[in-house]
Amino acid sequence: MGSASGKARSRGYRAERELVATLWKLGFAVMRAPASGAKIKRADYPDVVAIYKGRVAVFEVKARSRAGTIYIDEGQVRKLLTFAERAGGRAYIAVRLPHIGWRIIPASALERVKGGRYRLRKDIIEVGEGIAGVLKDLGIVKSLTQYLKSS
Repeated sequence: MGSASGKARSRGYRAERELVATLWKLGFAVMRAPASGAKIKRADYPDVVAIYKGRVAVFEVKARSRAGTIYIDEGQVRKLLTFAERAGGRAYIAVRLPHIGWRIIPASALERVKGGRYRLRKDIIEVGEGIAGVLKDLGIVKSLTQYLKSS
């Protein structure tokens, strides 16, 4: 394993833990999948699962050092969509960018490209919403008082 891939993996783990903590503070029951990124047989786990009063969001988490188009392997997309379907939830790609923060994009924005991969274009990431977009998409409306209590 080269140092660049080690740094990227470490950045990814930190981003997953940060997303879990952020969603927890907002009142979600949330967890990072065990052995996230490992080759798990007979089960399809997304990186992060979050549930708020029966509303389920599943996330494939990507952390990048700079904005750009992201390519995701077919297997990762399949496990994300399969889990979301089984749970009756919604699937998202959560992208963590330095100095910008989270951009959460519905998995439906992914485009299939050659080689069995999927692409999330830079322009779509740039206009993606933050965590508030997930709350809105799931129909979760919180009052200002509730947000202040969760801070």
